[in-house]
Amino acid sequence: MTAVLTQRDVTRLLAEPSPDVRAQIAEKVSATLSDTAIAPEEIALAQDIVRILARDVEVRVRASVAQNLRHARTLPRDVALKLAHDIDTVALPLLSDSLILTDDDLRQIIRLGSGAKQQAIAARPNLTEGISHVLITEAEAPAVATLMANPTAQIADHSLDHAVTRFANDERVKKAMVHRHALPLAVSERLVHMVSQELQSHLVKHHALPPAIAADIVLSSREQEIIHLSMGAANGSLRRMVVQMHQNGRLTPGLILRALCTGDIAFFEAALAIRGDVPLGNAQLLIHDRSRKGLAALYEKAGMPESLYPVVRTAVEVVDETSFDGNERDLERFRARVISRVLTAVDNLDPVEVDYLVAKLGSVLLHAPKVEAAAAN
Repeated sequence: MTAVLTQRDVTRLLAEPSPDVRAQIAEKVSATLSDTAIAPEEIALAQDIVRILARDVEVRVRASVAQNLRHARTLPRDVALKLAHDIDTVALPLLSDSLILTDDDLRQIIRLGSGAKQQAIAARPNLTEGISHVLITEAEAPAVATLMANPTAQIADHSLDHAVTRFANDERVKKAMVHRHALPLAVSERLVHMVSQELQSHLVKHHALPPAIAADIVLSSREQEIIHLSMGAANGSLRRMVVQMHQNGRLTPGLILRALCTGDIAFFEAALAIRGDVPLGNAQLLIHDRSRKGLAALYEKAGMPESLYPVVRTAVEVVDETSFDGNERDLERFRARVISRVLTAVDNLDPVEVDYLVAKLGSVLLHAPKVEAAAAN
């Protein structure tokens, strides 16, 4: 049962103003203001006492008021402002939760307050785009990282873009941005060149990226595994990655085609298995069936575009005919064979895919001069 503030409490406060008594009164007055069923005259009395307590020299008294009234709708705004501008120990509960504070109040505190106050504001539920922008432009990095990790904060695209520029060298902010539930394509594209391989992988799995960039990241992250994951093999981490990408709508036909054309048959097998909802072992048998009827059936079941099938069939045939030789630059030579064969054997390849594969082949040849001669043999 809520302890009701009485005139006797007021008399006691005036007659025996010890810190212990004031702290007790602070708790009782806070309970009174938090009670939605109390009479208007009781609210007025409690508000008058809160104004006195908010000026108390004892930190624990002011902190008790702030802690216990952080959710109170009847907290006087002048008291909320006074406590919010107090030292961190007193102010943080109100800054985290109080709905009495307006956006203008929060802007002023962000600009004048400590890093701890900025972080408390950044963690508030349902922040508006305006407050988020002020934090991004004026707060310190820990507060901005907290903002990015706040799932209910509304952040405008231009504010996210500014955050990438301002905190380009801060790993905490970039990591928090990558793990947001949604990012604009332009922001994802900028971030992908500024973060670790682990965070790049998260961007590919959870956020929209230009197809070429997504493909390059997937292929780059798996280069060391491709040789060991040739036909008929796939590991658990690959399957988990492919499942996650599929669940987040990132397992696109273009990405699958590019992986296949650059020699990552294991990724292609896992992708068709997941999209077609068949066991991996069955998918591998169907894909490498000499008649190619199994490949055609699985390809259709996986919902892949009919227009890309000739390219896919050609690439699978080249993969089946080619093996790693175990010599230096094995992977580059393998990729060069597959890409060259696809480019010369398929007439109706999409110009975008042609550009990508030509660029990829050029890169392989540039960094591996022996490839061209080996591929020609």
